[in-house]
Amino acid sequence: MHRRSISSMLSGIAGAFVLAVTAPAGAQQAHQHSVPVSNAFPAPFVASTAKPFPTLMDDAMAVMGDGMRRAPMNGIAEHDFAEMMIPHHQGAIDMAKALLLYTDDPGFRNLALGIITEQQNEINLMRVLLQQHQARQSVGSNPVK
Repeated sequence: MHRRSISSMLSGIAGAFVLAVTAPAGAQQAHQHSVPVSNAFPAPFVASTAKPFPTLMDDAMAVMGDGMRRAPMNGIAEHDFAEMMIPHHQGAIDMAKALLLYTDDPGFRNLALGIITEQQNEINLMRVLLQQHQARQSVGSNPVK
């Protein structure tokens, strides 16, 4: 597969990522982490050969770290775990996208594609579980421990 076709494919995925990153921003709750959260969001991750690979990896880590620090916490283990793991998994996806732009090695390409698929599946599952958990909480069938 040529780098241009991968870039085209990834640009559509990047648009979806922007929505995923910005949607939770309005739902911030008062939670504390030891790392201060700034009001400035890092730019959304965009996999592009316009940047060298190490810069893409730094960008992916910055977006992931910010997403994890901004994850809305409510003290319920299941909720807090999923809210922090979603940006963590997205970080792995973003790193894999960066690798796809810079490697022709079949083994690493296959690994990166597998990471993208598996991590996205787990993000989707965590979102479903969060919705189910929220529904149980709203009807009082799952007491807070």
